Amino acid sequence: MDLWFSEYHSKNVRLSIKVDKQLYSKQSEFQRIDVFESKEFGRFLTLDGFMMLTERDEFIYHEMIVHPPMAVNLSVKNVLVVGAGDGGVVRELCRYKSVEKIDLVEIDRLVIEVCREYLPSTACSFDDPRLSIYYQDGLKYIRKCENKYDLIIVDSTDPFGPGEGLFTKEFYGNCHKALTKDGIMLNQHESPFYNNDAVAMQRAHKRIVESFPVSRVYQAHIPTYPSGHWLFGFASKGLHPIHGLNHAAWNSLQIDTKYYNTQLHIGAFALPNYVEDLLTNS
Repeated sequence: MDLWFSEYHSKNVRLSIKVDKQLYSKQSEFQRIDVFESKEFGRFLTLDGFMMLTERDEFIYHEMIVHPPMAVNLSVKNVLVVGAGDGGVVRELCRYKSVEKIDLVEIDRLVIEVCREYLPSTACSFDDPRLSIYYQDGLKYIRKCENKYDLIIVDSTDPFGPGEGLFTKEFYGNCHKALTKDGIMLNQHESPFYNNDAVAMQRAHKRIVESFPVSRVYQAHIPTYPSGHWLFGFASKGLHPIHGLNHAAWNSLQIDTKYYNTQLHIGAFALPNYVEDLLTNS
């Protein structure tokens, strides 16, 4: 009998992946955590039945949420990562020698433990001495921070359940307060394609625009995420994601990436008309 994992992207559309075996399944205090193995996408992690990452395409997401802000501000030293218990964001950040401290705030300790065991290619930098892990709610953590971080990366789940508080006006306002004068906030911005996802994206964008003087959206193409078309949000106190890009300095670091490059960086901010319309009307 064939075993398939299926995730509904809308009421009428679902993604299905043929599974070789299920490696892990447990209900934590916050969510159900599952790890599967497949021929096409390798191992993949789901939370409450929603795809978080696959070994096959996780590099796209993690490179595109980390390298664009780093290429704009190569002076980033102190970083806050909210969510990201799979370790992919930390892995990419640890490739920068200039980064001095990374604070990771993850509400669910079990996610990190599971990823350490079953997704070691992603969770490979948790022992870096620059990393400190705090097991708590990101919304509560950020309230006590002021002028502390050069970069905040919000690698949250979708805007419901444990991740719901990370899409609020209060949270984005506190992120602004926690950033230094040249600080940048990056967040996963959902998909613009299916109606429910688009509404969540518009709501988040509206709240970020209200909190930050610079707010731009860019895109990447990730096969296992709803519609394959995914957005990220770049928000800052002043730095512009394109005008501030330092091609030569970033390229001189010789970071070996599989998706990101500085030419793609510029192109990623050129959005389709329907996405621009959604953002304008958010």
